[in-house]
Amino acid sequence: MDAMTPTKIIVLDDDPTGSQTVHSCKLLTRWDVSTLREALLDASPLFFVLTNTRGMDAARAATVTREVCHNLKLALDGIDLNPIFVSRSDSTLRGHYPVETDVMAEELGPFDAHFLTPAFFEGGRFTRDSIHYLVVNGTPTPVADTEFARDSVFGYRHSYLPDYVEEKTAGRIKAGEVERFLLDDVRGDVLDRLMALHGNRCCVVDAETQADLNHFAEQLQAAAAQGKRFLFRSAASLLTALAKLPPQPVAAEAMHAYVRNNQPGAVIVGSHVKKTTAQLEKLLAEPGVLAIEVEVDRIAGERAALLASVLEQAELAHAAGATLVIYTSRVERQFPDQATRLTFGEAVSAFLMDVVRGLPTTLGFLISKGGITSNDVLSDGLALRAASVLGQILPGCSVVRCPADHPRYPNLPVVIFPGNVGDDDALATAVRRLSA
Repeated sequence: MDAMTPTKIIVLDDDPTGSQTVHSCKLLTRWDVSTLREALLDASPLFFVLTNTRGMDAARAATVTREVCHNLKLALDGIDLNPIFVSRSDSTLRGHYPVETDVMAEELGPFDAHFLTPAFFEGGRFTRDSIHYLVVNGTPTPVADTEFARDSVFGYRHSYLPDYVEEKTAGRIKAGEVERFLLDDVRGDVLDRLMALHGNRCCVVDAETQADLNHFAEQLQAAAAQGKRFLFRSAASLLTALAKLPPQPVAAEAMHAYVRNNQPGAVIVGSHVKKTTAQLEKLLAEPGVLAIEVEVDRIAGERAALLASVLEQAELAHAAGATLVIYTSRVERQFPDQATRLTFGEAVSAFLMDVVRGLPTTLGFLISKGGITSNDVLSDGLALRAASVLGQILPGCSVVRCPADHPRYPNLPVVIFPGNVGDDDALATAVRRLSA
C-alpha cells in the first residue's frame, strides 16, 4: 500500500444516519457497479452505501452486505486508491455485529484487525476503560443500563466492550482475546502495536473527545500506509477523524438558504423511541404546525381510506401555509417474535412512503425522523439513487439535497434526523431553522 495513493473511506451504513458528522459527500441508496464507481471517482474522501440492514433480519443483512462487497470489488478494479472499509452502525451498540464485519472480512479481507469504535460525541456517547457510556440527563450511564440495551431485536447485557464482543460472537471471540486501546494508549504512540496486529484481531477503542480519535486515526492511517489492513465497526465520530474535512460550507443556523421558494415543509415521524416522542410533543406545541396522526392499527384493514385522508389533510394544510407533522400513533405494541415486529414495521414504513410520494410538490423542505424511516424516505419515498450531504442542521442531524433533475422534488433539502439524537427541543429547533 502506497502512502502517496489517495485514500477513499468506504462506509457500509446500516441506516442513513452515519453521515451525521461529515459533509460534501455522497449517500448511495443503490450499489450497482456503475454507481459505486462514480462514488469511488468522486472528489470527496468518503462515501456511504445505505444498506439499511438494521431494519432486516441477520440472514438478509448478510446477503445484502455480501452483495455490496462483491460489487465493490468489481468497482475498485483498475482504480488506484487505498480503500478504508467501515461498517458504520449505532453508537448505542444496536445492529448486526458480528454478522456484517464477518461478511466484509470474508469478501474484502484478509484484515489484520477489526476495531470497535462506538464513540459519537455529538450524541453524548463515549468510551472509557473499555466501557461504553451514554450521557442520560447529564449523567454518564453504561449503555447496558439504557433502553437501547433492551431492544427486542438487538438487545445486549454488557457495556464493557470485550464482554459485549464475547456475548455477540457467542463465545467465538473471548473477552480476554480482545485487544484494548485505553485512553492513555489512544492519546499516545501506538504505531508499533498497530503494526503487530494480525489475523483480524478484535480491538476496542476508548475515546472521550474528538481529539482522541483524530490522534488515533493518524496512527491508523500511518500503519495502513505501511501495508496494514484494518476494518472498522464504528459510529460516526471516527469518520470525522478519518475524513479530515474542513467546516461545512453553510452554518447550521443558515440552512434556511436551502429551503425551496420559502415554502413550508413537512416532518415525517416514524421513530418510536422515548426521545422522539418527547421531541414530537414539543414540536406539536409550536405555532404554525399541523398534526396529522397515522393510526397504525388502521393500515392493515383501511389502508386506502387512511392514505387518502392523510394526503387530503396535508394538501389543505400546506396550501394554508402550515408545516405538516405526520407521525405514527404512539401506542406501544407487543409482538410475539422478531419476524412479526419487522414485518409490521415494514408495513408501516411502506405506508409512510406512499405518504411521502403524495405530498405537495411545492414542499419547501422535508424532515425524516428515525433511522429506518430516513433510509426509506431516501431510497423509496424519494427514489434517490444518490444524494449529496450538505452538512448538519443540528449536531448529529444531516441535511441532504435531492438532485436538480428529481421528477417531483428537485433540490428539496431533506433532514436525516436519528430517533435517539438531540434534546427535547431539537426537532422544534430544526423546524424553526428551516422556517426562518
